[in-house]
Amino acid sequence: KYTKFLISYYWIDALGHKTSIHHRLENAVIPSGKENQTATISYDHTITSLQSTFSTGTYYCDVKWHDIEIMGKGVFVLATDTGYVETSYGWEVLIALTTLFAVLSVTATALLLWKRK
Repeated sequence: KYTKFLISYYWIDALGHKTSIHHRLENAVIPSGKENQTATISYDHTITSLQSTFSTGTYYCDVKWHDIEIMGKGVFVLATDTGYVETSYGWEVLIALTTLFAVLSVTATALLLWKRK
């Protein structure tokens, strides 16, 4: 009875609208001697590319048997139009330190020359 089930993938946007992504019917094969035992089977689904920033929302999967439906906890996805950009402050820090050391060097030299006179 529970070997045939439907897996559905969908997402719910910020407004609460449910959009179906993919579904497939599965038929699990039960090995001899494993009847009437609980089994866990993993099924992966990859979402290729998000259409736009409007694809932001929580993505879910659920499994339906004849009289039972189990829903996953969901994964929140934030879609941006620029993608992930890693910020690097390496050059800014190097320029700031070089400028600071240059100012300190000029000041120290001016103080030394002023003390000599």
